[in-house]
Amino acid sequence: MPHQPDLPPALAVVRPDWVDNNGHMNMGFYMVVFDIATDQLWPSLGLGAPFRARGLATFAAEAWVNYVREVNEGMPLACTNEVLGYDGKRLLATHRMHHATEGWLAAENEVLYLCVDLGLRRVTPWPEDVLARFAAMSTGRPGKRLALKRRDG
Repeated sequence: MPHQPDLPPALAVVRPDWVDNNGHMNMGFYMVVFDIATDQLWPSLGLGAPFRARGLATFAAEAWVNYVREVNEGMPLACTNEVLGYDGKRLLATHRMHHATEGWLAAENEVLYLCVDLGLRRVTPWPEDVLARFAAMSTGRPGKRLALKRRDG
């Protein structure tokens, strides 16, 4: 039997209105679940509501999704999160969606986030305390599709 990842509790159950004409979860709702996973990751990085209280936010600049296995109505979903890398103004993270009780991988999502000054609506450097949290959590593993720097080719 393949290794089952240690999963957090289910963060969503596939709702009837998330299912499309093909009988599986519509692709847009994968992003909804991944966005919920992002909200669960943010507190450990000093992001989210406390970050907004500082006049700062994270904006997604680029995202990639790999649909691995279809999910159907009623299936519980759990996500794991990984900080891959960061620089002075960007954060690269990945989320993996699993069936919450059976453990199999349903989809993967990589996102390149930017630090944005909400008053100026411009990209700005991460605060030092946030960079320290990134450093503590970053695995340094490269993304499958996204990178902090543009790839040639």
